[in-house]
Amino acid sequence: MEHLFSLSVLLVFLSLLCLSSAKLPEDIRLARSNLPSVQAEKLIRELNLFPKDDINVIDGRDSSPEPKKIVEKRFRMFYFFFESRNSKKDPVVIWLTGGPGCSSELAVFYENGPFAIADNLTLVWNEYGWDKASNLLYVDQPTGTGFSYTSDRHDIRHNEEGVSNDLYDFLQMVQSLAWLRILCAIPYSVALSHLLVAFFAEHPEFAENEFYITGESYAGHYIPAFAARVHRGNKANEGVHINLKGFAIGNGLTDPAIQYKAYTDYALDMDIISKAAYNRINKVLPVCETAIKLCGTDGTVSCVASYFVCNTIFSSIIALAGGINVRKQIFYYSDGIYYDIRKKCEGSLCYDFSNMEKFLNQESVRDALGVGDIDFVSCSPTVYQAMLVDWMRNLEVGIPTLLEDGINLLVYAGEYDLICNWLGNSRWVHNMEWSGQKKFGASPEVPFVVDDSEAGVLKSHGPLSFLKVHDAGHMVPMDQPKASLEMLRRWTQGKLSEVPSDSGKLVAEM
Repeated sequence: MEHLFSLSVLLVFLSLLCLSSAKLPEDIRLARSNLPSVQAEKLIRELNLFPKDDINVIDGRDSSPEPKKIVEKRFRMFYFFFESRNSKKDPVVIWLTGGPGCSSELAVFYENGPFAIADNLTLVWNEYGWDKASNLLYVDQPTGTGFSYTSDRHDIRHNEEGVSNDLYDFLQMVQSLAWLRILCAIPYSVALSHLLVAFFAEHPEFAENEFYITGESYAGHYIPAFAARVHRGNKANEGVHINLKGFAIGNGLTDPAIQYKAYTDYALDMDIISKAAYNRINKVLPVCETAIKLCGTDGTVSCVASYFVCNTIFSSIIALAGGINVRKQIFYYSDGIYYDIRKKCEGSLCYDFSNMEKFLNQESVRDALGVGDIDFVSCSPTVYQAMLVDWMRNLEVGIPTLLEDGINLLVYAGEYDLICNWLGNSRWVHNMEWSGQKKFGASPEVPFVVDDSEAGVLKSHGPLSFLKVHDAGHMVPMDQPKASLEMLRRWTQGKLSEVPSDSGKLVAEM
């Protein structure tokens, strides 16, 4: 059946190609710049990152090219783990950076980690690091990203099943090793289903801590899949029981069918495009919707085709954007500011994360981390392209089961992000079918107050919460560090919708 679907959607794609060349205006045509390899490299350069290699694959160490029923995985997953500055009893929070294919060190040093990198390449404390409210874990994943590497290209993942299984097995191993309190790379050489409980029995230190999964961007795919995998493992009594309490998605891509449809609405509302352009670009929507339906939740070639079809919507908005007016302020939009429509790029440079590469490539740092001669791959175009088959799949489908079983979900989004905008995220959250759907839809919007100021707008019912964060783009912890820390603290304590007692005056006025 997949072959028939693939043929159909490819024919649709070819039809769109012809249409884009013959009938649609220049701003809607497919271009070489939309090719995945070009797009991935361009996004990486706009962050001022220049990884030496596309991916960490160390050849010549694997003598077993044919997969076996039980595979001894010969790769290393690199992680940072930081004990809470508050209490070891705080929840364990794992953070997953998106991309797909970008290292979690981006978050460690530029968003919510305990340290930032100064211009002289020394570390300074982050006053609002999430380790002030949690025991914080960052993993370089999928395999080949950051300092994680493999000796077998079969370990490069193409879908969420592979990604979530790797993370689950890694988590079991890390729990078994007592959440090592150092910055380290953990050997990942494990035959599935064995030797986990024995390790954990010797190191039970963090086993009973509450566990939360967090991340942003393409992690809107990773997080629901990983949460479902952990929950499934718990119910089946696999290995070590993980005390999963919730998962949070920040400016994520989760339900592409709904979120891609929201692009033009958000762009029009924020005065990025005109009404005439809105009408022109929307001509592609029916084709995109058909392509996504053919992709479904487990398509392959059809999913890659839908990626090309649907991304003409986003690229058309980018092509049209020049000087834009956002709430009476003029901002100059280049095709790099996918992440914050308020920012102005300096040439092709939109964010400067280059100090991270400089810092991690210092010999003294590499020696301390124990990474040897492994190259640091800040963002991997190879992983990005490998995950194209996964891009347009709907990861919302597994979330209702988690909600019904009492697992909490927080979806938050900075209001000035374009690529994973708050509008698309709000729509899929409201559209999700679960027992509390109607009551969530009917629940009031309330101010999220930090230091007597409204930092966002919150909507909650039962285990589900949605928070629109003010004055933030794609990277909420970077743009609003104090508000994001307070968000994490209140959410993990079950107090997200509670208004601090000293903020009563502000709420009354509103």
